[in-house]
Amino acid sequence: MTTIKGSLELAKSIKNRRKELNLTIVEAASKAGVGTKTWSRYESGESIRSDKIRGVCKVLNWSGLPEKEDMGIKIDFGTYKNNECWSPYLMKTFGKYVAASFVIGIEILIDEIDEDMEALSSMPQGSHIGEIEASMLEPLLPTQFLMKYDYDFLYALRNTVLKFRMRAPHADPMVAHSVIEELVLYLIVEESRFLMENMEHEINGENDTYEYANWDGWIFDIFDDMDIVTFLYSDWLLVQDETYHFSHWFEEQFYCACSSDA
Repeated sequence: MTTIKGSLELAKSIKNRRKELNLTIVEAASKAGVGTKTWSRYESGESIRSDKIRGVCKVLNWSGLPEKEDMGIKIDFGTYKNNECWSPYLMKTFGKYVAASFVIGIEILIDEIDEDMEALSSMPQGSHIGEIEASMLEPLLPTQFLMKYDYDFLYALRNTVLKFRMRAPHADPMVAHSVIEELVLYLIVEESRFLMENMEHEINGENDTYEYANWDGWIFDIFDDMDIVTFLYSDWLLVQDETYHFSHWFEEQFYCACSSDA
């Protein structure tokens, strides 16, 4: 897992901002979804795991960590290429930035699903992620169906993510047969966004510029539309007989594949 290099300056900024907001370490850690010891390490200058940055920034009301040019975000394509989630298909069709974002996003998404499942396992049956004190996943899921996101749903969501992870090393095209599969690919992109948007300084040459420009648009090339955004991430009210209603998420409703000409 990628980490953001810590520093005394960053540690001081985090501590001062927490105090400005009148938060204790316990309160800040809980809201960020980390342990108090972990938060204390952030305030002592230690590195921050990339999947925890969004939680830290959310608690501190920051759009991003300060001095991001000094955060030490580097993209090591050699490391990512050796990861079990590396997709030769994505690399060949869309380029190295898309393939790297897929690796980053899958790792973060699985971690956040696991954290929410652990929290729900100690809550009454039927509890949903909106009731978790600090869920990093909840803001990323469509709001209309919030109360459907219980332990059973997260288990099924995780299973769908693992299927993509198992398929990734093969050269077969990415395919989404169901809404849940489209949603997983969308979430993978969103989970990788913070790191990918801070990797622009890695671009070197015209080819890199072209590949980086579409690092977050490849899923819509695969889906051949933007229906997932139109119906699930807007104010659209879905009724039960509509394709993107939660009751149909796990049904195989369509076949979406992207050829190399897309």
